[in-house]
This record gives sequence, C-alpha cells and structure tokens, in this order.
Amino acid sequence: MSDPRTTPSIFTRGAVDLSALRAPAPAKPAAPSRPAASDGTPTGTVPGTLPGLAPETIIDVSEANFETEVLERSLTTPVVLDFWADWCGPCKQLSPILEKLAVAAQGAWVLGKVDVDANPRLAQAFRVQGIPMVLAVIGGQPVEGFTGVLPESQIKQYIDAVLKAAGVAGVGAAVTAPEDPRLDAADDALMVGDLDAAEAAYKKILAESPADAAAESGLAQVELYRRISGQDPASVLARADADPDDLAAQRLAADVEVLNGQADEAYARLVRLVKRTAGEDRDAVRKHLLSLFAVAGPDDPAVAGARRALASALF
Repeated sequence: MSDPRTTPSIFTRGAVDLSALRAPAPAKPAAPSRPAASDGTPTGTVPGTLPGLAPETIIDVSEANFETEVLERSLTTPVVLDFWADWCGPCKQLSPILEKLAVAAQGAWVLGKVDVDANPRLAQAFRVQGIPMVLAVIGGQPVEGFTGVLPESQIKQYIDAVLKAAGVAGVGAAVTAPEDPRLDAADDALMVGDLDAAEAAYKKILAESPADAAAESGLAQVELYRRISGQDPASVLARADADPDDLAAQRLAADVEVLNGQADEAYARLVRLVKRTAGEDRDAVRKHLLSLFAVAGPDDPAVAGARRALASALF
C-alpha cells in the first residue's frame, strides 16, 4: 500500500491547517454518548470503562484536548479520527467497525472519536462536509481520509496504509497473516484509481490463488467503481424509485447504496427484484447481488443474512 500522505486516491481530502487548534480551546460540557449500533447497543465507551479494553485504544477527542490527545500523541502513534454525530445513521454502521479494528490492533494506532456538534471548530478545521468522515493524523499532520461507510475490507486497507506511512511495520489493522506483495500492488492501483491495473493485478492473483478472498473482493470493487463512474447518486436513486421494474436502474441504485454505506438496503432491494423476476432477468439480478457480496467479503454478517434471504427468494 502506498504512503497516503503522498499518493492521490479515492480517500484524498486535501491539506488542512491545524495551526489554529494548537492552543487548547475552553473546556466544553461533556459530549453525548457515542452513537449506538443498529440494535441500540452503544458502540464504545471512554477508555478505562470497558472491561478488557487497553488504555488509549479509543479516545474521545474535543477542542480542549486536541493538542495533547491528537497532535502530540500522533508524534509516536497514528491517530485515526472518526467524525460523527448522535443523529447520524451511517455513523452507527461505521463506528463498530472502527472500534473493533482499533481494539484488535492492540495500540498500534488510536481511534479518536470527534462529535461534530460538540466540537464545531474541529469540524471546520478538517473541512467536514458530511459524516461519518474518517482521516488520520501522523506526526502532527493530517493525511488522507474518506467520507461515508466503506466495506470493512477497504477500511482495513486504509488503516494498513496509515500504519505504513507512520513507519509501523508488520502490524496492519490487526495482527494477521504476512502481507502479500501482489495484493499490495493491486490495492495500490485501486486506491489511486487505476482500475485497469488493479483489475489485471487482482486477476493475476486469482489465477495463481483462486480462493483468495481479498483478491475477489478487490476485483468486485473494481467492477463496482466502473459501474458507478460518472453517475450522479441522487439521480440514480430517483430513477430507481420512479420505476421499480427498471432492472438496470435498480441494480445501479444498489451499487450506489453499497457505496453510501447502505449495504443492507442494497441487498434487500435486489432480493425483492429476484422475487419479481424470472429467467435471464432473475439470473442477472442474482449475479449482480453476488458481486456486491464479494465487495464486502465472506465474513460480513450482513452478507450472511442476505444470502439466506436470496436462497429463500430463489427456492
């Protein structure tokens, strides 16, 4: 994975001036509790309150503690910032993934939670235009990030790139199997938007290792980005809503929903379409749904539920 501080990619946010935030701002009232998951379960707590959670794995960041908890800490440990709000639905999807990865990393990086409502100066400084938004701070400087909810596999790719940029070797988003240089090259091409090179690299891996789940996911992401290239998401969804029987519009709308972090809605949309179609149309919808499953990867719990729904719709 390339150094995210120097490589343009789908995550690019641009330069951010943090000089105005180096002096701590006046203390503010305590921020509201972190967003809850879809089942109502809180996604995290202040370090030290969750049994078994290593200290300083997940921290609440405010304008008052930004200099010490983010800028100074980032001189030795990468800090990944998650900008969220209590009213934000997609935040409730992203936060559990980030917190799980932070705990699994065992201190290799720190997750900083920023409530944009309680900390407007931070949101303004980082040019937050939509949430959830994620970026990292390394050595006191911000690096590239992303807005919205990505599949866990892509979030891991981003964390790996952050750790490499910080000089943290051999750690990754969690302690896992040794890195595959072939996959690194393919991921690099995907992240800089070279879809042709990424496709060739993933296909080469699959030719040599047909069961490589990461390469399958990467190839599915390439196909997804190609399908939505040049499309306006709002217009795509409007066309699908206007004509529920337009198969092309429904499939493209599902693509948009996946990229918007609404994978559950995308899967449900296509399962409903499977129920209403037959023959070649049904098979085309089924294959499209399977391609979206591949984007998320086989371990995604939402995929498991959607597979059961698809089986029920087919049989």
